[in-house]
Amino acid sequence: MSDHQPVHLQEYQPPAYQVSHTELTFDLDPAATRVSARLDMTRHPEAASDAPLFLHGEYLTLHSLALDGTVLDEGDYRLVEGGLEIARVPERFVLESVVEIAPCENTALEGLYQSSGMYCTQCEAEGFRRITYYPDRPDVMATFKVTVIGDKAKSPVLLANGNPVERGELDGGRHFVTWEDPHPKPSYLFALVAGELYKVEDGFTTQSGRDVTLQIWVEEENLDKTAHAMASLKRAMRWDEETYGREYDLDLFMIVAVNDFNMGAMENKGLNIFNSAAVLTHPHTATDQAFQRVESIVAHEYFHNWSGNRVTCRDWFQLSLKEGFTVFRDQCFSADVNSAPVKRIEDVAFFRTAQFAEDAGPTAHPVRPDHYIEITNFYTLTIYEKGAEVVRMLCNLIGAEAFRRGSDLYFERFDGQAVTIEDFVACMAEVSGADLTQFMRWYAQAGTPEIDAYGEYDYVHGEYRLTLRQRTPATPGQPFKKPLHIPVRLGLVGTKSGQDLRLTLAGESLGTDGVIHLREEEQTFVFTEVAEAPVPSLLRDFSAPVKLHFPYSREELAFLLTHDSDGFNRWDAGQRLAMLALDDLIAAHRNGVEKVMDSRVVEAFRLLLTTPMEDKAVLAEMLTLPSEAYIAEQQPLVDVDAIHAAREFVRQSLALALRDEFLALYEDNQSQEAYAPTPEQIGQRSVKNVALAYLMAIDDDQGLAYCQAQFDANHNMTDVRQALTLLVHSEHNHLAAPALKAFGEKWAHDPLVMDQWFTIQVTRPQSDALERVEHLMQHPAFSLKNPNKVRALIGAFAQNRINFHRLDGKGYALLADVVIELNRLNPDVAARMLTPLTRWQRFDDARQALMRQALERIKAEPLSANVYEVIEKALA
Repeated sequence: MSDHQPVHLQEYQPPAYQVSHTELTFDLDPAATRVSARLDMTRHPEAASDAPLFLHGEYLTLHSLALDGTVLDEGDYRLVEGGLEIARVPERFVLESVVEIAPCENTALEGLYQSSGMYCTQCEAEGFRRITYYPDRPDVMATFKVTVIGDKAKSPVLLANGNPVERGELDGGRHFVTWEDPHPKPSYLFALVAGELYKVEDGFTTQSGRDVTLQIWVEEENLDKTAHAMASLKRAMRWDEETYGREYDLDLFMIVAVNDFNMGAMENKGLNIFNSAAVLTHPHTATDQAFQRVESIVAHEYFHNWSGNRVTCRDWFQLSLKEGFTVFRDQCFSADVNSAPVKRIEDVAFFRTAQFAEDAGPTAHPVRPDHYIEITNFYTLTIYEKGAEVVRMLCNLIGAEAFRRGSDLYFERFDGQAVTIEDFVACMAEVSGADLTQFMRWYAQAGTPEIDAYGEYDYVHGEYRLTLRQRTPATPGQPFKKPLHIPVRLGLVGTKSGQDLRLTLAGESLGTDGVIHLREEEQTFVFTEVAEAPVPSLLRDFSAPVKLHFPYSREELAFLLTHDSDGFNRWDAGQRLAMLALDDLIAAHRNGVEKVMDSRVVEAFRLLLTTPMEDKAVLAEMLTLPSEAYIAEQQPLVDVDAIHAAREFVRQSLALALRDEFLALYEDNQSQEAYAPTPEQIGQRSVKNVALAYLMAIDDDQGLAYCQAQFDANHNMTDVRQALTLLVHSEHNHLAAPALKAFGEKWAHDPLVMDQWFTIQVTRPQSDALERVEHLMQHPAFSLKNPNKVRALIGAFAQNRINFHRLDGKGYALLADVVIELNRLNPDVAARMLTPLTRWQRFDDARQALMRQALERIKAEPLSANVYEVIEKALA
């Protein structure tokens, strides 16, 4: 394990040699694929004349190596750890190599591997070195010409990046296709797919009048599950033209769905490879959430064509340069084509639960880390989601119009280059004239900033004084933090009028919805001409990724829930009101005293249920209680049992008090309309299923009848899955068992639906959940080699807090067993599965000891760099 050495940002050096053109020939064979490479190479201008040539390479069998046509003997080069080195090479040269690899043995799913008989690649971040010897780093960009040779019967389709330029037949039933990509790209964007695939084809005409062919390649049985992905792709292409002025730049854009994939999808130039879960949808097999996720991911990967491909990262420390920017772009796209308030609420709810937890844990790191051992461990919520929030702040700071001009400048100035976060931010500063020096601290400092806010209204002078203090807790390696530039969007809601009041600050009018800038550790903002006592609506639309502490009374929160003009803050007021009640109930459970429901929460929910709301998806979000995971993040010490008991008490209390209202809500939103993933229908199903969940919480006979009928109706997977989940998570096993059996038998042929079947069972609150996991691990539809199955079964169980955190430690022991086995098969997935154990210090002494024991047992094994890095940080 001592060989796992960190890489540091400050040690970056440009490559000693660059590749201008790459030619590859793949002769495909499951156990012995031959890869022939021809690299046109040039010494970097900054490299010494005697600099050796180093090429990355792993799991390769070298057959031959030639320099400018001269075959090299073994004494002319060295095979070293991680690659190959040649001591002396000329300033310009051609290097040719032939290597052999075994795709069928590649369970790590990096480089070239086989998935259900299909050849597939995943090269980000450092998978290309498993394919051939190459300077496998993002700042080496070359044009590619690739010939793929395969058995025509087994691999009738041969795909790679770019445009097909030649194809033909070969002896022995083999054939070939040659692909050419004219745009320079780093090796991590290389892609190859070969197998028995079928395509759905469509077209798109760009704003300049060019015709682009669009293809989605799938297995034959999935041809009817591609329509939504294709429609999403065309919407994304049009949106990117209209919003960012970016056109697609090849004649062909392809998506391929594969079953075995570590990530959601990959933006390889012109040939996007997708996890099948991120592209296949049908009303009978996919939920509304899956439809929206597919739309978002298709857009995300397409947007990468510019923010990631045409302009890419200089090094992996700059990962958020492409990922944070592109997540922001796909969030804006989804908000524009669906419900903007719901999109913001969903994104922030997930962010505050999961990313805040990452910031507060042992693996906390800045948006741009300063070191890493294994880069795949840094494909994190901090890099992606927090990176997106930083870009959003930047956009809000300089304004949408300036942000667009800055984006145009960035794409035009750095097209075809590998650049840094500084380059991106400098473009925004140049077009706006803003000083963004302090803002750059958001990229360098880890942890979640916290704002302590206090307000006071001066009745005599009509002034409202708002004091803000910022602090960022210490994180590993960063004990001291400097003040950040935090934009705080706010309004003042009059307590008499219930309306937003005009904001006047230092003589300047900010309208009724303005932004103030917190730059110091403490600042006081005095708003004048405030006509009535207000309740402040702070951090509207979650204008900065911070924790806000303001001493709202429960009456003030109920007031904001009713009157705030900002949809996000209305939802947040409800969450805060529920949290105050939950805090009381957690304390009551811990102290063994009677639990009493806060009537103010009940009346606030009653008002929501009886006041017409146009966007039903927003209402569904407002009626949903904070999750157990989010509640846990608000507690100084995680009391698993008290949190579960308190949340269940609130759920049941609301259901009992508002039974008639929930029944009416369910009945009013029933529909036999043909399924469509439109915002209106999704909102209707969302609010109906929230109501049904409350009714099932109190074992209501009418609710149970509706639940059974909804399952039997089999109208769409959204309704069927909700009904089945509620049955399985109830005490009505006489109804749940036959429903589970029928569902499993009906969908045994569909891997993605079976993933839902696994998850429903292992997330039930009953104490047999762990035993179900152990049983289902033997099910023929489960495999540890498939990341989707691992996430659906083991990952889902680890989120079942009341059962994963059993006091006997069996949940921890099971996860440790899985991680140890996965470490041998797929280190990337193994490292990600570790996360639930890394927060052990937040729990009681008994659970701490059991979680540490599980971590120590894993540490005793021979570990991959991926798992080693996480374990070391968790136990530090």
